[in-house]
Amino acid sequence: MSSAASPSSPVAASSSSPASSRRHAVVRVPVTTVWSAPDSPRPVDAPVVRAEPDAAAWLAALDGEPDGRGRLGLHGRAETQLVAGEPVLVVEEREVAGPSASDPARSSAEGTDAAPPVSWSRIVAPWQPSPKDPAGYPGWVPTDHLTHVPDWSETASGPPPATDHPATDVDHPALVLAREHLGLPYLWGGLSPLGLDCSGLVHHTWRRFGLVVPRDASAQEEGSEPVEVDAVRPGDLYFFAHPGKGVHHVGIVVEPGRMVHASETGGVLVEEQLGQDRLDTLVSAGRLPRP
Repeated sequence: MSSAASPSSPVAASSSSPASSRRHAVVRVPVTTVWSAPDSPRPVDAPVVRAEPDAAAWLAALDGEPDGRGRLGLHGRAETQLVAGEPVLVVEEREVAGPSASDPARSSAEGTDAAPPVSWSRIVAPWQPSPKDPAGYPGWVPTDHLTHVPDWSETASGPPPATDHPATDVDHPALVLAREHLGLPYLWGGLSPLGLDCSGLVHHTWRRFGLVVPRDASAQEEGSEPVEVDAVRPGDLYFFAHPGKGVHHVGIVVEPGRMVHASETGGVLVEEQLGQDRLDTLVSAGRLPRP
């Protein structure tokens, strides 16, 4: 995943929280999507912005939409995702009314044309380093998806290592974990086993070892140790870019010329040899800390 521009459309008037009243919070739902703006969600995204989000219903709804209006339509709207227990700093809150952040069926049943106002929080996520904000990845989430806490200083520096990852003496540990998701459908902004994008796969995999790495592919290139493309080892990263443009794709090296990656063009997470189109856009390689 590379950086995406936020769609420009007006939002309701709001009251901002001054810096002195910024609040610590943690995610209370299994997964919440971070949006570019409070009005970024579409009617098809209603299940995942409810107070109790239904990710399975959301993904099913996305897959029922024509190309460009389902998963691919998240470009410029969704930024990343947060998982339960992840700390955030709330820097502003807004109330926004409109069907884009509501359940249309509910509005119809209640005999109203628009949903009641929904509270949104502008946050930064310290577990997801990003050049967009030195404090962490920025964006908007439904306020109902957060629980405010007095302080999260003990957890803000990074997640604890997971206890469910397998040990290996053969393969790079990151490859073992990445392969668990082979066949998973691609999801722009995805950062959980429900759906992943290319850089989300990298970030999610290293996070399971308790290691904090940048969220987006371009930042992952900048944050990794440079490696010559012809000297890669299993667990290194391949980075891809079109001429004159920034990095837009990343994959985890299995062996020279082969990688595990979340392929938007293929629609799923795959392990495969680099085709000519990939070789033509392969611009660099990097190495993250070994778990």
